[in-house]
Amino acid sequence: MPDLNPSQRAAVRYLDGPLLVLAGAGSGKTRVITEKIAYLIDACGFKPGNIAAITFTNKAAREMQERVGSLLTGRSAPGVVIATFHALGVRILREEARSLGYKPSFSILDASDCLAIISDLTGGVDKALLRQVQTLLSHWKNRLVSPDQALRLVGNDVEKLAASTYAGYAATLRAYQAVDFDDLVTLPVTLFVEHPEICAKWQNRLRYLLIDEYQDTNVSQYRLLRLLAGPRAAFTAVGDDDQSIYGWRGADLDNLRGLPRDYPQLKLIKLEQNYRSTVRILKAANTLIAHNEKLFDKRLWSELGLGEPITVNVSSDNEQEAEAVVRRLQAHRFEQRTAFRDYAILYRGNFQARVIEQFLRRQRIPYRLSGGQSFFERSEIKDLNAYLRLLANGDDDPAFIRALTTPRRGIGPGTLEALGSYAAERHQSLLGAAQEHGYAQRVNARQLAPLLDFAAFIERFRQRAGSEPVAPVLHDLLAAIGYEEWLFAQEEAAAARSRMANVREYCDWLIRKGEAEQKNLLDLTQTIALISLLEEDADDADVVQLSTLHAAKGLEFKHVFLIGVEEGILPHREALSEQRLEEERRLMYVGITRAQRSLHLSYAERRKQGRELIPSQPSRFIDEMGRGELRFSGRSGDREADKATATDRLAALRAMLSKGN
Repeated sequence: MPDLNPSQRAAVRYLDGPLLVLAGAGSGKTRVITEKIAYLIDACGFKPGNIAAITFTNKAAREMQERVGSLLTGRSAPGVVIATFHALGVRILREEARSLGYKPSFSILDASDCLAIISDLTGGVDKALLRQVQTLLSHWKNRLVSPDQALRLVGNDVEKLAASTYAGYAATLRAYQAVDFDDLVTLPVTLFVEHPEICAKWQNRLRYLLIDEYQDTNVSQYRLLRLLAGPRAAFTAVGDDDQSIYGWRGADLDNLRGLPRDYPQLKLIKLEQNYRSTVRILKAANTLIAHNEKLFDKRLWSELGLGEPITVNVSSDNEQEAEAVVRRLQAHRFEQRTAFRDYAILYRGNFQARVIEQFLRRQRIPYRLSGGQSFFERSEIKDLNAYLRLLANGDDDPAFIRALTTPRRGIGPGTLEALGSYAAERHQSLLGAAQEHGYAQRVNARQLAPLLDFAAFIERFRQRAGSEPVAPVLHDLLAAIGYEEWLFAQEEAAAARSRMANVREYCDWLIRKGEAEQKNLLDLTQTIALISLLEEDADDADVVQLSTLHAAKGLEFKHVFLIGVEEGILPHREALSEQRLEEERRLMYVGITRAQRSLHLSYAERRKQGRELIPSQPSRFIDEMGRGELRFSGRSGDREADKATATDRLAALRAMLSKGN
């Protein structure tokens, strides 16, 4: 460990009890975790399988796995559990499913599948209300609130609807032998509480825990960690109270605040040296975050030099702001001889990206959008994929449920509940169970007929999908299920046309891919499963990154443009009404500390809403960064100076280009 600083080295070597590593932005926390894993194996005699490192994203888990593999080259690296909370939960539940009454091959439903269940239970209220109910159910699960407790907590009508739906929702999932995303953490908690012997088994298996981004844990995740740690309390939690930005989805900063209370012997080590940003950027970040109440005192510092001044550009409206950002990015790139990949444009909400995208396209600047909805996450694409997945794998229960109910075939929840119960008893897939004689004895002929018709329909298309060209199979499949007619019956005409255009675009892509690669539809299903992985592997593409602040957490960029720094946007007006100003300030802090070499803020004096231009005010966070360190341009009093600066810059650019010739 020769390259570690003293604080990092102390964190790696400390094993005398529970440890909290307070790791500031860019302070090398991932390196501390990976070096500690290697230290536990090399110097302390731990077996790889007795160590678990828990992260919040699959990308972070993969990066950690790669780093540990390089540190343990030629030695026993496989076996270390490096996973997200939810992936660890799946691992536990697959092994222990029968203790909770599930089959090991239980299904994991995505958000849209779960929304369909909620829609059935509530009688199909409007989508906005359904999403509110879904959010409340998720919130209660993450806080380990039972259906009975939820009924006692309700206040408004939405909460009453959600609480009255909660028990039925849980029962439907169980009947389907399915779980939702939140269950992957809450069910292991239930398992360990109800079966102490199973809890002890996992405590003995995972003898040392390392938890990344600890400040983002929610109630159920913290409870799971405490159960896994047990009385031994052999863990290292790595976190930063200044980067806790997920309170809106259940993250609880009290978990960080309560660690010294729950573990009186807790050791605290601070990582304050920043290896990412210049002194100016860190000074602004420190000055801003000092306005928050501090859980632990911490101040970042850097040896990377003073760096470029932080700029703040003021535009008359948001379109001019977008144009100015793109123009300044281009000028900066020419001056600094940098690549497109060195730049990120960050913003509070996805709605801010559209106008930026327009100006980037006009200037033919390549970019990648993250933090928004992927094409493959659209509901109409997932509808079609459910059929394709079921053709390729008859045991895919979530695909079976989605395909069976989209479009609807007159099969009610009662029939599906009976099917789910029977499948669980027989340890069968839903599609397989529907065709067994035993299930036929439990339901009447009217309930059974549409299920058998559907099973026969899937089998016919499975045979065709494995032997015929892609185009006729896809065309006939969409026609047979009446998807276009169903869309227009469900949606307004404009929305239905848009969604159907996406389906046709997807089908065209599958057809072209099948012809180019000489593959049938069953073969292509494997390609579909790899799409998200292939997209994530394209990190080295020379493109400007467009991202929400939330999606940018954990990333770094040489040059950052942070746009829309206005009251009502950052801080967000809803957060202000819910008294979450400190979390919004932490979000601004996260945005600032993504920048390595230069940081450029911007805001508009008026912002377009519909057909109106609404006056806007600069964010309070700009003043809180310390105005003495900021260079303003574009304000009404600075117009002439700004023009002069632009003229000088253009002259300098021409001189540089003439030298190049």
